[in-house]
Amino acid sequence: MNIAWLAWGSLVWKPGALQVCSPWHTDGPALPVELCRVGDGGELATAICLNAPAVPSLWALLDTTSLDDACQALREREQIPHSRDDGIGSFICSDRSTGVLAQWARERELDAVIWTALPPRFAGIEARIPTIDDVLDYLQNLTGEVRIHAREYIEQLPQQLDTPYRDVIRRSLGWGG
Repeated sequence: MNIAWLAWGSLVWKPGALQVCSPWHTDGPALPVELCRVGDGGELATAICLNAPAVPSLWALLDTTSLDDACQALREREQIPHSRDDGIGSFICSDRSTGVLAQWARERELDAVIWTALPPRFAGIEARIPTIDDVLDYLQNLTGEVRIHAREYIEQLPQQLDTPYRDVIRRSLGWGG
C-alpha cells in the first residue's frame, strides 16, 4: 500500500519519528490552509481553514504499508490523544473514488493519504477561526521564548504556503520575509 502524508506546517521540517521514504513533493492538492491554530507551544500554526483560499500542500511517501500504523505514527508525532477522533484525516483511494483528492492520489498511484486534521483554535476555543486583527494582536503581544518560537515557525514555512495571513504578518511584523 502506497501511503502519502500531506503537510503544510512543521511536519515538513520536523517530522519526528515519522518515517518518510521520499523527498517532499510540492505538487500536493490545493487545500484551504491558513495560520489559524494557536499550538500548544504558543506558535500560530497552519491548519485547514474554511475561510482560507487554497494553497498547494506538500506530500511525501511514508515508509509503511499499514494505514493504521501510519495514522498511529502521525497521532504520536502530533501528540493527539486517542480520545480525540478528529485529529487525523485519512482517505483510501479506490477505482471508484471521486473528487479532487481521489484524482490527485490516483495520478500519483497512491492507495491512501493521511493528514493532520486538527481544526483552527484561537483564544482556547477549538474550531474558532481568528481574524487577521486577532492574529496580529496575538503575535505582537507574545514575549520571550514563545515569541521566538512563533516567529521561527512562520519563517520555516515552505514558501508555497503563501497565505493571506502570512502576507499580512510579513508586511506588519517583518516575519517570514
